[in-house]
Amino acid sequence: MQCHRPAYPGCQARPSPHTLYGMELTITLRQPHRRVELFGPEDRHLRQIRAALGVTIQTRSTTVRILGDPPSVARAATVLERLQEMLDQRDDLDQHAVGVALAETEERERDGEAGAITVFARNALITPKTDGQRHYVEAMLEHDLVLCLGPAGTGKTYLAVAVAVHLLKRGSAKRIVLVRPAVEAGEKLGYLPGDLQQKVNPYLRPLFDAMHDMMTFDQLKRFMVNDVVEVIPLAYMRGRTLNSAFIILDEAQNTTPSQMLMFLTRLGHHSKMIVTGDDSQVDLEPNQPSGLIDAVDRLHGCRGVDVIRLSKSDIVRHRLVQQIVARYANADARDGRELPGPEKHGARTASRSAHDAPAKPDLKISADSDEP
Repeated sequence: MQCHRPAYPGCQARPSPHTLYGMELTITLRQPHRRVELFGPEDRHLRQIRAALGVTIQTRSTTVRILGDPPSVARAATVLERLQEMLDQRDDLDQHAVGVALAETEERERDGEAGAITVFARNALITPKTDGQRHYVEAMLEHDLVLCLGPAGTGKTYLAVAVAVHLLKRGSAKRIVLVRPAVEAGEKLGYLPGDLQQKVNPYLRPLFDAMHDMMTFDQLKRFMVNDVVEVIPLAYMRGRTLNSAFIILDEAQNTTPSQMLMFLTRLGHHSKMIVTGDDSQVDLEPNQPSGLIDAVDRLHGCRGVDVIRLSKSDIVRHRLVQQIVARYANADARDGRELPGPEKHGARTASRSAHDAPAKPDLKISADSDEP
């Protein structure tokens, strides 16, 4: 995944399900003392943006609040950021400059391909680097339940979070729920101090890391306070029904079959559920079957469910990670402990042939990090 240019840092965004607007975005001005030049005489520039994009714009001393449908709000924010960049290079702006900013935004969207996926943090483009990652993104957009298996570094969690944030921004999901089992990786850490959030935070840290690439710290904090983004341990999922949500279960290889059944049955109306894990790194007690492997065996071929397996060729971390995974796999194979493969659990590899699926254009994801 590759990251390119920034667009509107310092913004605060949230869906507005209880208003006439689909999305609300608050942008902090870089140079509040130059707001008159930015807004134009009698807010002429803002009126031009309103008329072109059909959004509502409200101003304060240091912020601009944009309301409307999510795509239009994102365009208006990009135009305002472009105008602020122009203002850094000149003394004043005119209506022609606003027209140029609007045209550049429209051209950038055309160049970014139809179906480009954006997140809140920046209007940069992150492109899945491999065919496997691209098929994984396609599966998440097309199916309500996707189980993704693959080694470390293939972007399983990062891409799932990116698609979740994209759907939240577009208004297709009302909330994001990130779930992880609290299982240690071969070490017993004992009792952890603090309240519930402090106890589970070490287990949920990878999910927080991905979210921080998609939005600012203050924005994530605001989403969590409003329950738009929820990060919880698997043990607290029982009894819940999640409607209009994008739900991600990470490290699912460390669930038991009964836990997996409990989690999968939380799926509500208008929701999507993504289950990710590396079935070569199971940290359960010996002889305890993995809920992820069990679910793949049971659900493979079920209508509405897609099972994707990423391989070591999809690893996009440091170049050494791919070699490390290959060396460990070869050593295990020599010792008679062959790592699980796609055929064993009924999963199809994401790198399908041309006969398996029609060719589709590359999907691009907007974020501000190139590290999965």
